[in-house]
Amino acid sequence: MDKFPDGFLWGSATSSYQAEGGIDNSDWSKFFDAGLSCDHYHRFEEDFDLLRKLGMNAYRFSLEWSRIEPEQGKFNSEEIEHYKEVLLALRRKNIIPFVTLNHFTLPIWFTEKGGWLNSKSSGYFEKYTKEVVKRLGEYVTFWITINEPLVYAGNSYFSGKWPPQKKSFFSAARAIRNLIKAHKKSYYSIHKLSSSARVGIAKNNIFFEPYKNKVINKVIVKVVDYFWNRYFLNAIQKELDFLGLNYYFHNRIRFKFSSFKKWKNNNDNKKVTDTGWEIYPEGIYFVLKGLKEYRKPIYITENGLADAKDRFREDFIKDHLCNIHKAIREEVDVRGYFHWSFMDNLEWDKGYGKKFGLIEIDFDTLERKIRPSANYYAKTCKENGLICG
Repeated sequence: MDKFPDGFLWGSATSSYQAEGGIDNSDWSKFFDAGLSCDHYHRFEEDFDLLRKLGMNAYRFSLEWSRIEPEQGKFNSEEIEHYKEVLLALRRKNIIPFVTLNHFTLPIWFTEKGGWLNSKSSGYFEKYTKEVVKRLGEYVTFWITINEPLVYAGNSYFSGKWPPQKKSFFSAARAIRNLIKAHKKSYYSIHKLSSSARVGIAKNNIFFEPYKNKVINKVIVKVVDYFWNRYFLNAIQKELDFLGLNYYFHNRIRFKFSSFKKWKNNNDNKKVTDTGWEIYPEGIYFVLKGLKEYRKPIYITENGLADAKDRFREDFIKDHLCNIHKAIREEVDVRGYFHWSFMDNLEWDKGYGKKFGLIEIDFDTLERKIRPSANYYAKTCKENGLICG
């Protein structure tokens, strides 16, 4: 049995818009209406019973900014009280919350002011953060300010796939600068309000490697690794108590003068998920080794796959955890793992067809059903280890 460190956190994750249901005043509700989703907003008690049944001692979820501050400067006490009840329910079940302040979705009033392109956006976010921490700070130790800032900026301001559907390199760069400011301001505000708080970010890092070790490919890998994996973290490393890693992707980079789009499409793809993403568990080891230089505790805040038939999930969990364990043996300070996701939910612009959950959701009846792979994960959680090799 390969044991994880004492006190290791075992959990899973969701986000508000993807799982709660009933959100009708965010930018996403006008773009892709989630409807009732999993109705996690009303069913959180029974869902947390499932968490405990599966042996988890931690849970990552997000607060919905548009619920809490539906109009600029007007905070909804009923919604804040709801999240207090969520936190108290977790406390009763001895589950440690990791609370994300912003997981992609935004209040409509914020987007009408220009969203993350507005020079005042970081200040708006800081005011929201302060109100939340004043009201909920006594129930939370671990705060995640922003989820996957580069993924958000890329999809919303560069490729135009997500709202506000901009297609501009300069808009994406401006949004990233304001997201950096927002994190920094919120970091200091949280610490002023809560001496026990630990503040981090959830960063999607990719394992890049050169195709066939050619010199030009190695040079490109260094450049893309810096801008995707390190630039944002370098900018905020003084304002981090821990690092949250979201790991999904591996890209072999191959320079092709004729086609920029083919630079990263050089993986073996021996196994792919229902979203077409390559399953490459070795990559998480190399990404973790790269994060060691920041000398921060690391939590795997997301790692998972779309797998409706549950064919690959058990091996996926085992293989990724074994690579995480390998990194820990080499003195990388990993302290917890959150599988994405706790339950099937809305996979953003891909809709409800992609099934990431340990818990299967029947979206007609909202029945919850534990997948076989979840029972394997539960055994790992309860034993704080697994057999590798």
